[in-house]
Amino acid sequence: MPDLLLELFSEEIPARMQRRAAEDLKKLLTDALVERGFLYEGAKAFATPRRLALHIAGLPVKGKDVREERKGPRVGAPDAAVQGFLKGAGLASLDQAKIETDPKKGEFYVAVIEKPGRTTQDVLAEIIPQIVKTFPWPKSMRWGAASSEAGSLRWVRPLQSVVCTFGPETEDPEVVRFDIDGIPSGDVTHGHRFMAPGSFRVKRFDDYAPALERAKVVLDADRRKDIILHDARDLAFAQGLELVEDEGLLEEVAGLVEWPVVLMGSFDESFLAIPPEVIRTTIRANQKCFVLRDPRTDKLANKFLLTSNLIAKDGGKTIVGGNERVVRARLSDAKFFWETDQKVKLEDRLEKLKTIVFHEKLGTQYERVERIAALAKELAPIVGADPALAERAARLAKADLVTEMVGEFPELQGLMGRYYAALQGENASVAAAIEEHYKPLGPSDRVPTDPVSVAVALADKIDTLVGFWAIDEKPTGSKDPYALRRAALGVIRLVLENNLKLSLTSLLAKPFARTANAALFAEFLKAKELVEAIERSPFAPVVEHPSVSELAGIFQQRQIAEAEKLARIMHARALDLLSFFADRLKVYLRDQGARHDLIDAVFALEGQDDLLMIVRRVEALGRFLDTEDGANLLAGCRRAANILRIEEKKDGRSYSEAPDLHIVNDQGQIEEKALAVVLDGASREAAEAVQNEDFEGAMRALSRLRQPVDAFFDKVTVNAEDPALRENRLRLLNAFREATRSVADFSRIEG
Repeated sequence: MPDLLLELFSEEIPARMQRRAAEDLKKLLTDALVERGFLYEGAKAFATPRRLALHIAGLPVKGKDVREERKGPRVGAPDAAVQGFLKGAGLASLDQAKIETDPKKGEFYVAVIEKPGRTTQDVLAEIIPQIVKTFPWPKSMRWGAASSEAGSLRWVRPLQSVVCTFGPETEDPEVVRFDIDGIPSGDVTHGHRFMAPGSFRVKRFDDYAPALERAKVVLDADRRKDIILHDARDLAFAQGLELVEDEGLLEEVAGLVEWPVVLMGSFDESFLAIPPEVIRTTIRANQKCFVLRDPRTDKLANKFLLTSNLIAKDGGKTIVGGNERVVRARLSDAKFFWETDQKVKLEDRLEKLKTIVFHEKLGTQYERVERIAALAKELAPIVGADPALAERAARLAKADLVTEMVGEFPELQGLMGRYYAALQGENASVAAAIEEHYKPLGPSDRVPTDPVSVAVALADKIDTLVGFWAIDEKPTGSKDPYALRRAALGVIRLVLENNLKLSLTSLLAKPFARTANAALFAEFLKAKELVEAIERSPFAPVVEHPSVSELAGIFQQRQIAEAEKLARIMHARALDLLSFFADRLKVYLRDQGARHDLIDAVFALEGQDDLLMIVRRVEALGRFLDTEDGANLLAGCRRAANILRIEEKKDGRSYSEAPDLHIVNDQGQIEEKALAVVLDGASREAAEAVQNEDFEGAMRALSRLRQPVDAFFDKVTVNAEDPALRENRLRLLNAFREATRSVADFSRIEG
């Protein structure tokens, strides 16, 4: 079947946009074809710095013919109805319609409309220009004289030519003719900008890719990555060094070149006194170069690898020399920052944090540090950390934000704080916590284990979450500008992976209370400043206003009402934040393979705010339900819940009272008595096991109910004729349901 080749040739496309743009082009065009009934065998998209290309294999030559029968009015219908039918069906007269007979409706007209399938070329000529004109670039531009015209083409960079050919392998394909804002489609493309700038004709993809290769263009981005990585490793090995691999940089560099050539440069050994992360960041950010490691010392070498876009006549000496000069200048700057920063201690930088606004409603970074330090000190005993060290680490954690190095390279925040803390003789745990308090930054990031780091990391994330919930700025839909979902997941991972037993409710209570008190105090200060300004005014004698002392009294009277109002608001928002944590924990557990219904069953119980205990309970419940006793007990619990739901609805009451054992002993059947006896012991044993956090033991206790419950449902009629006996049996079923609820809400568990 015929193939399609499409190439959109332009000025350089930013590397970060290329892969996404290629996939967008493929999806938009293939979706449009399928929507019109044109199925295909396969499609693959490509991107280089100057082109997007798409190959679609196995397209039909034309669409399917369409035959439609359109039912019209009955024979003898009014002329208006007949004329409307003819116009809608596209018929000139009734002679072109046929007459069919229906036993009930009689004779009526039918129009047979046959539409031949459209050619693929016509369809492509229709949809490709529209896709190009509405392409979803993150950023785009207009250019040239057309820039002032409404509706002129917007593209990421000036579009220069379009190749579009279509045809079978056995014949020369034809150009699909269309025009995009004055740029006609054709079969001419261009090679490498410098090494093969000439144009050449292409037919189909099978000769397009090799022709580009001859013109010094490697079309496939993944192949360019492989070439760069292979050559970089070889060059490093030849010098007895190892490449410090960087997937993100490799992806970016592959998007900067069409013909990758890897070269090696060097810098003065004196720069190795700078922290290795600084060297790597400097060279990576400014020159998009890879650094090398000496495997004998596991330290950085004074060499780097760059990727050129051409084969230079001088073997690359000029290119290497230019890069070395830039690297030398940038490392000189970094060395200056490094040496300058060491002259000022971290604690002496804290005043500058007062000038950095964290959020207009949450104050400065300095105020935030004060909150984090207080919370870290409170958390320290819970996580096994020294409170003084935790408070010290929290106070210094944000100080490196005002250093020269972090000002130049924000991605080094935390890391530089650790270096400077170590140099000024801080405790090793304090220095580590300054770097690690940002962690974990994502699902694959490492979780801190040092107790001081854990305390500060928890305090940092909880302060962020409480703060934004207190001012009612929560994530909405897919929008999460302050990364609050990531912060909540960070808290969850810190707690679970460090086996921390703590109550989220108590963890959030003080921060929310502090926020409420701060709001009250801010209101008082605002009013106080206004009164003082009036008192200083020359018009004060003629302006009626309370004095500052009177204001304090008025404020005290209002404070109770305002405090109660704020307390209610903060309580509601704290509960909402707990719910948010529950949702994040569910996502985390599902990612770990836990069943969603088991998570819901545990969360349905009141007071579930200990993350570690929730997870252990879910795990124990899962293992129990995998056993025969667990599966059968679940069935029995579900049956009991269904009976109770029906009878409680019918009677308009609940049966939460304890069963009367006298009625059981005097009137009950043997199976009923057996269930009551076993239920009493199993309930107490399960509750005690849950209290001791022995969830496996609680499951074992509940498993003893399996046999008596089966026997009860097999032999005993719950809706007995005797009202007292019926009520007592419903109470017994409720007691059974409540016993299982000591572990989870079994009604939430799927079969």
